[in-house]
Amino acid sequence: MPAPPLAARLIPWFARAQRDLPWRAPGFGAWGVLVSEFMLQQTPVSRVIPHLEAWLERWPTPGDLAADAPAEAVRQWANLGYPRRALWLHRAAVEIRDRHDGIVPRDVDALLALTGIGDYTARAVAVFAYADRHPVVDTNTRRVIARAVHGRAQPGPPHRRDLDEMAALLPDDDADAAVMNAAMMELGALICTARSPRCGECPVRDVCAWVRAGSPDTPDLRRRQAKYEGSDRQARGAVLRALRDVGALPQDAILADWPDARQRDRAILSLLDDGLIEAEHGLLHLPR
Repeated sequence: MPAPPLAARLIPWFARAQRDLPWRAPGFGAWGVLVSEFMLQQTPVSRVIPHLEAWLERWPTPGDLAADAPAEAVRQWANLGYPRRALWLHRAAVEIRDRHDGIVPRDVDALLALTGIGDYTARAVAVFAYADRHPVVDTNTRRVIARAVHGRAQPGPPHRRDLDEMAALLPDDDADAAVMNAAMMELGALICTARSPRCGECPVRDVCAWVRAGSPDTPDLRRRQAKYEGSDRQARGAVLRALRDVGALPQDAILADWPDARQRDRAILSLLDDGLIEAEHGLLHLPR
């Protein structure tokens, strides 16, 4: 079906309504954009901003991070969650230093070859750091497309066609295309939210297929994330906090009072497998 004329409405709306975020500041730089995209994966903006500022103050270039120990990246990551991202970001910094003379590449394929970077992050860096023309699709974008284009309340599971659908919505001008990518994400974050969309304030309400259809409550087919409380993820985080605070501990001294010893041991083994902790001389510690 033909795409609704979203760009003509969203680009001027974005100019008025966009949030003042650090990575949108002129001259923020590709390294800052890359770090912000790593941090923003599955983490709210409000939690990311102070961590991002501290990270870039400590490591203003990829080379600065690459010269430091992986343990320092994991320690600096603190409570952001999904700490593998810290290890991946450190490895990516080493690769940028060694393969690209310390400059974050702009080519999507070169970005995809870096550790921890997938379709979304590669295109986000190319678009938001270098203003190149690519479709950028995150959860918010997919939800806006599901509603405005297809008339569904929620998007289905991620699919490769998501990129094609976003590409069809981009205006011809490259600079406008970059703004359109950001505007779609912002609309989903601020107005076209998952649970309580503010349709009365939406700049594309008059062309939205979902509104025209009466806003039907179509089924949500996405996978649900398991609860954090009591999960193995919580146990992994507790192990990392213990080692960040102390430095090195024997395994049986880590979380000795954890209510589920088997879960604690699973967490330790999975962290060892992921390279987030290491074992040496009977002690566990962060990677060196």
